[in-house]
Amino acid sequence: MVYTLTSGNQSKFTSFTVQCFSENEDLQLPLFLTFLLVYVIILFGNTSVSTTISLSPKLHTPMYMFLGNLSFLDISYTSTTFPKLLHMVYTQQKTISFTGCITQLYFVMALACTECFLLTVMAYDRYVAICHPFLYNSLISLKHCARLVTVVWVIGFLYTIPQTLLTANMSFCSSHHIDHFYCDLIPLLKISCSDTSTIEVLTYVVGVTVVINTFVLTSVSYVFIIHTILNIHSSQGRQKAFSTCTSHLTCVTIFYGTMTCSYMRPTKSYNPGLDSFFALLYIALVPMLNPFIYTVRNKEFNGVLNRLVTKHFFFYAD
Repeated sequence: MVYTLTSGNQSKFTSFTVQCFSENEDLQLPLFLTFLLVYVIILFGNTSVSTTISLSPKLHTPMYMFLGNLSFLDISYTSTTFPKLLHMVYTQQKTISFTGCITQLYFVMALACTECFLLTVMAYDRYVAICHPFLYNSLISLKHCARLVTVVWVIGFLYTIPQTLLTANMSFCSSHHIDHFYCDLIPLLKISCSDTSTIEVLTYVVGVTVVINTFVLTSVSYVFIIHTILNIHSSQGRQKAFSTCTSHLTCVTIFYGTMTCSYMRPTKSYNPGLDSFFALLYIALVPMLNPFIYTVRNKEFNGVLNRLVTKHFFFYAD
């Protein structure tokens, strides 16, 4: 690690070292292959969803536009951490530059906020579709959908700038070892010798205004959705209505559950092993499962996908 002397007893460093799950060399290849397989599944699954939606005019509807954005978001989210993780596990060169660390931190937080907002907008989409079906085309038109998606991405990437700037200006004079597999906020706060009270308060404010508020809005949407479904007289109608939102509800439960366990608690209660586990859940497991959760029982999507695969297969076969 390279250091440059500056004023006082502090030093300005150029890189952090990162904890990559295990120091055992016998586990190096199994870990690398496992993470590589997970990353390939995430890329293949989410790329298949977004490509199918893009190529089929039949799927150019608000619901599938949201799903396509979620797939792109999941690819971006995982790609922020996994390529670097794979490189470190394979080469055992467990360093990341200060600039790279802060950049990684920003994109992880920004994409997490964006996903919170996007999941809330998707819950609103299901609320209007089930509770106000006759108003759906006017309230959730493609034009309105495009505006909502744009706002979601812009707010998500603006919201975490203050935290990133405060973190970038902290001093790390006691330790430069991050006890995590990527540059996350809480591990960085743990090794800082600066006063972290301001950024901790800001983190809780962001947690309340983003995670809690979006979760509450999503929950309220589902209260109305469930109430409307229970008032449907036909059991077949109830089942059909509920099937349109079970995938989203499953995704929301997993995502918010792991996010809450990771971030909505004091810095002093940080547990490296437990936090790495929860981080893997929302960075790897959720993006890996989302394509299957949303498409396995979706007959319309699967029909389009089968036609596209058959069409291109026979085209290249000829």
